[in-house]
Amino acid sequence: MRAINYFFSALFFLSATLGSFAQDLSYYLPTGYTYNPAIPKPKDIIYHEVGQWHVTHDRLVNYMKALSVAAPDRIKLETMGYTYEGRPQVLLIITSPANHRNLEKIRLQHLQLSDQATAATAVLDDMPAVVWIGHSIHGNEPSGANASLLTAYLLAAAQGSYIDNLLSNTVILFDPSFNPDGLQRFSTWANQHKSKNLVADPNSREFNEVWPGGRFNHYWFDLNRDWLPAVHVESQNRLRWFHWWKPNLLTDHHEQGTNATYFFQPGVPSRVNPLTPGKNQELTAALAKYHARVLDSIGSFYFTKEGYDDFYYGKGSTYPDINGAVGILFEQASSRGHLQESVNGLLSFPATIRNQFNTALSTLEGALALRKDFLAYQRDFYKQVPARAAVHPVKAYVVGAPKDQARIREFATLLNRHQIKIYPLPTSLADADFQKESAFVVPLDQPQHSLIRTIFERTSDYKDSLFYDITAWTLSLAMGLQTKELTSLPASLGAPLQLNEKTILDNGVIADLSIGSSTYALLVEWDHLYAPAALNQLLQKGVMVKVATQPFEIAVGGASRRFEYGTLLIPALQAGMGKAELERFLNGLIEKYRMVVYAVGTGYASSGVDLGSAKFMTLEKPSVALLTGSGVNATDAGEVWHLLDQRMDIAASHLEPASVKRIDLSRYNAIIMVGGNYSELDKDKIKSWVQQGGTLVVLEEAINWAVQSGISNATFKRVKSATDSTQFRAYETRDEVAGAQQVRGAILGATYDPSHPLAFGYHQKEVSLFKANRIFMEKSKNPYQTPFVYGKQPMQSGWMSKENREAAAGSAAVTVSSLGSGRVINIADNPNFRAYWLGGSKLFLNALFFGQLIDVGGARNWEE
Repeated sequence: MRAINYFFSALFFLSATLGSFAQDLSYYLPTGYTYNPAIPKPKDIIYHEVGQWHVTHDRLVNYMKALSVAAPDRIKLETMGYTYEGRPQVLLIITSPANHRNLEKIRLQHLQLSDQATAATAVLDDMPAVVWIGHSIHGNEPSGANASLLTAYLLAAAQGSYIDNLLSNTVILFDPSFNPDGLQRFSTWANQHKSKNLVADPNSREFNEVWPGGRFNHYWFDLNRDWLPAVHVESQNRLRWFHWWKPNLLTDHHEQGTNATYFFQPGVPSRVNPLTPGKNQELTAALAKYHARVLDSIGSFYFTKEGYDDFYYGKGSTYPDINGAVGILFEQASSRGHLQESVNGLLSFPATIRNQFNTALSTLEGALALRKDFLAYQRDFYKQVPARAAVHPVKAYVVGAPKDQARIREFATLLNRHQIKIYPLPTSLADADFQKESAFVVPLDQPQHSLIRTIFERTSDYKDSLFYDITAWTLSLAMGLQTKELTSLPASLGAPLQLNEKTILDNGVIADLSIGSSTYALLVEWDHLYAPAALNQLLQKGVMVKVATQPFEIAVGGASRRFEYGTLLIPALQAGMGKAELERFLNGLIEKYRMVVYAVGTGYASSGVDLGSAKFMTLEKPSVALLTGSGVNATDAGEVWHLLDQRMDIAASHLEPASVKRIDLSRYNAIIMVGGNYSELDKDKIKSWVQQGGTLVVLEEAINWAVQSGISNATFKRVKSATDSTQFRAYETRDEVAGAQQVRGAILGATYDPSHPLAFGYHQKEVSLFKANRIFMEKSKNPYQTPFVYGKQPMQSGWMSKENREAAAGSAAVTVSSLGSGRVINIADNPNFRAYWLGGSKLFLNALFFGQLIDVGGARNWEE
């Protein structure tokens, strides 16, 4: 029987490539339907058959618009927002004409399921299930987006009792492209390399994109990791509509390696997040039967329960699981271009589209058949919140960011995107770590109970040692916030804060600065999240700015105030700029970055250094280059680019490693190297540049390159082997043993020296950093140049093997090397992980602004 199946599978792959490659709709569409001739077919709008070429995003949108015009009784097109590159994110709301006439009423009735007050009494009998069908969040996994042409056509044009019943009992939120910018980038690549006589050789350029490829969005981010942190505009736009409707089911159509077949969930049972209810997995398994049946009917091979998991809640297939819904991951073997060789035979682009189209249909068939089950599951998920909250020992979290309203506003904004209510800090809970103007309370007895837990909880116990993605993501640690668990709630929390993304915890308008004749200097505390952005603007404007390398106290408004390491000093008298112009410029920065600037009338400190002391060091305007291109980890580079460009308004040049040999590096005073392979980089030129005074910032694996090139003097701890050559192990366990030694992503706490320039702006006990590598540095021989160190038990959350934990204990998180007149700053881990790791961004930015100030000399040569 298996041999017969293989024969027909091979025949299926081959049939897609013989004769005319361009398949018409009869290849895809199921039998048993008639179609409304007034509805345009995809070819009428996109000018080619589905699968003949890769559809570009503009043509995809044009077709969706055409359907909404041709079938307004079934389809309403909404624009969720726009990407960084200005492409529309469209969402089709597809349902019956009768439902469209009552769409808002249906939406409000549906939301009763997720309201604790109404969930128990919600009537399910006539309530449509809400199904979100999403495609191609990775732009170079295009079969999903191309299949959306077919699904949308069928839902708009098909006629008959089944389609009428389906549309009457579902509201379909149809998202044809999760990642418009990436899809456009990849479709251009695949189409421009297509030959008339299709080339299937995997070595051909069609299947090997240039860096960074089409997987990512504009800033080279993997949007399928951004559902929870919601850093990017694409995710923010989508989340608004997700919570506007609260779907029961969401599908996420992806691609995998060419030599695979087709995957659908359930995934690996031992890797389901413990916060996901068992009923979720039961429904996933029930739905899987519909996918199996439809793929069986067309002879497509598939697999389940291996490879992929349901652990990290930041993915499209897992975020619904923590929101009372069911998320489903589909993974189709990728042709990457139009036709490619595989171990299963020739894999054509139309064949990949056909599988995705059919599982979209099986999703809708299952949603219709299991409608009441999905609705009841969502109702029960929220109805049971009070019971879950009652038995959970933590009743609320207090969250604060002393002296940094900007950081706590960012966190409050994130919670707001996920419909999490926050409350003002009661006076009874206020202390040095939690101040009313920069702290709030998050109670757990609210609809998003489970989501709050995954945002705050630290995890150390795991059923498995293998993970598809990261093992820890505690967002309060990532953002460098202080938290406190409450085992009981205060007597009264009052009303929840009314959140507005621009005014959360703003406490009114920050007062304008006035620089009068008696103003001696202006002071800016470095604690503020956006102080680096303001500093960059000042230096680009030509304003002289100094930084305090010692604490001091000075009179401000008649009272003495203490200022810490890293405080910025701006003399009121500036060469080439009068006080009035300086005042206008500073007030613009105050308004933009919501920061406080202190005016002082004297340079005499009541304690510590005076303002004229040499302990205030003049800062140089940063001129930053980021190495990007072939060999460089695109997501790591994108995180740096996003931080500098979107958050800090710092322009950075992107340099290809291979082109460095032709570039005059003297125009840059800081060069950044993220993780990657730098075999094409001219090491002698980089070395010479550092010797002449440059600051080289190397992250993760880039440290290895710098050491091997004789630029960094970092040394590494040796990790013990997990295997004993004298110990017998079953052959089948080899992948598990090797996989368990990978560091998939854990959170480690580092202690630090607050007087070191790289630690300016930090005040908490430990700085939480994200480790996803096996770079374990020894402490520097120079006792002054290991500013961040992991202690004996640095694990804060996540999973690492015993061998890796032992190597991490006592290792250096950051060291500094000197080379000639320059500095090499070695950062073992990723301080900017996925752009939400704001607790590490200060360290990284300190390296750019203060790296040249670091004194690595002393009474002896510590580097001997």
